[in-house]
Parts: sequence; structure tokens; C-alpha cells
Amino acid sequence: MDKKLLNILACPICKGELKHDAQKNELICKFDGLAFPIRDDIPVMLEQEARTLSTDERLEK
Repeated sequence: MDKKLLNILACPICKGELKHDAQKNELICKFDGLAFPIRDDIPVMLEQEARTLSTDERLEK
């Protein structure tokens, strides 16, 4: 994931910061508890495409 792109992307719901999870190929919003997928190097920033984080994932740093 391009660092410049990651710096300008924000959660589409709360406009908060996103963390890149390279292992799962997702962008994580801890505030909303959502993980947005990255497909073919393109972030899919749609709420209906996001998965809900588990309790354990929400508590991880």
C-alpha cells in the first residue's frame, strides 16, 4: 500500500485515521470497528463491503 495514499485516506464513516494491515490486506478503523478490504491494490471504502472487527481485533494496538 502506497504510504502517500494511506496518509490521505480516511474512514468514510467517521473520517478518522485508518491503519494498514498488510497481513490481511485491509484498512482498519478502530473507532468504528471496521476493516475495509484492499482488492487489486485498490481500497474498497464502502461500508457494506467492510467487515466488523472481532473484540480481540478491536483491543489490539
